[in-house]
Amino acid sequence: MNLVDVHCHLNHALFKDDLDQVLERARKAGLKALLVSGVNPVSNKEVLALAAKYPLIKASLGIYPIDALGMAEAEIGLPRQIVPINLEEEFAFIEKHKKDVLAIGEVGMDFHWAEKEKTYEKQADNFRRIIQFAIKIKKPLVIHSRKAERECLEILEQEIKNHQIPVVNHCFSGKKNLIMKAASLGHYFSIPPNILRSESFQSLVKMVDLKQLLTETDAPYLSPYKDKRNEPAFVVETITKIAEIKGMSSEDVAAQIWENYKKVFGWG
Repeated sequence: MNLVDVHCHLNHALFKDDLDQVLERARKAGLKALLVSGVNPVSNKEVLALAAKYPLIKASLGIYPIDALGMAEAEIGLPRQIVPINLEEEFAFIEKHKKDVLAIGEVGMDFHWAEKEKTYEKQADNFRRIIQFAIKIKKPLVIHSRKAERECLEILEQEIKNHQIPVVNHCFSGKKNLIMKAASLGHYFSIPPNILRSESFQSLVKMVDLKQLLTETDAPYLSPYKDKRNEPAFVVETITKIAEIKGMSSEDVAAQIWENYKKVFGWG
């Protein structure tokens, strides 16, 4: 099987001591591509360096909504962003390296870490600018929409016309009507391994056509196993669960998701 992880954070501190072993386990599991996502200028440089060093890793350069505001002050194992990001400078950096970039993400809006009343206008403005930039350089978007699913969908619908670029909703946690709305817009949904424990992801997979599903891990987060670091090899768990839900073989599910990956990201 050809497997893919379209969203993970292998530049996280939790991988600094054994990244080579993590990648070897991914290869043995059947992973043919891992999209490592940046969240701010420093992490985007780290992602490009990893992609240059390891053929298995592909770069997705991002501007995380909280980082864009300069609010990422917690020690989370990724580079901290304690001042607002200069979007135009980061756009110029990404465009300079666009031949080495498969996607723009993760980007979007977040009302879990930031108060909607205080930050909506700025987050929405940042998001619109990022969408237009992705359209300009013709790269798919990987969307973070924690507690902001409706707001993100509204802006995406307004800004993207006639499927100009693909949209991947990473770990989408919106209600059923929002899932159907995103699906009707032609969006894709990337499903993490904690689908084993998450009824909401199981429900999403039941509702959405397999041709609009992708696999991710968000590693080191969202592990299918309690108290265990997530890693790309666990994509196998997602494939197995999707196959069970869809009443298909794991081989057929994996084959369709690989085709979806190639269609979205243009990489075989």
